[in-house]
Amino acid sequence: MEALVKFVQDEFIEKKDFPQFSAGDTITVYYEIKEGEKTRTQFFRGVVIQRRGAGASETFTIRKMSGTVGVERIFPVNMPALQKIEINKRGKVRRARIFYFRGLTGKKARIKEVRS
Repeated sequence: MEALVKFVQDEFIEKKDFPQFSAGDTITVYYEIKEGEKTRTQFFRGVVIQRRGAGASETFTIRKMSGTVGVERIFPVNMPALQKIEINKRGKVRRARIFYFRGLTGKKARIKEVRS
């Protein structure tokens, strides 16, 4: 049964070529928003908290600070409204899911940048 599901996902779900990113990276996601008849592009820039799932159901969570309030958004990788993903900074973290980042404020909330 799993082989059949994998076959259907590979054949019918459109794959987009996004750059490789992981937890700790700062990325900008551009996605389409429909408001009535009009469509516009909006972006969400923040730190990747986690990537989870595989195949068609893979998602990633981004966290940004909006004033003093933390905002998190979960994006499916195969969402049709996703237009592009830009990597702004590569971060060096030791975990695949950095939920501890939610509790950090000020200078403690910085992530070391990977020199490439």
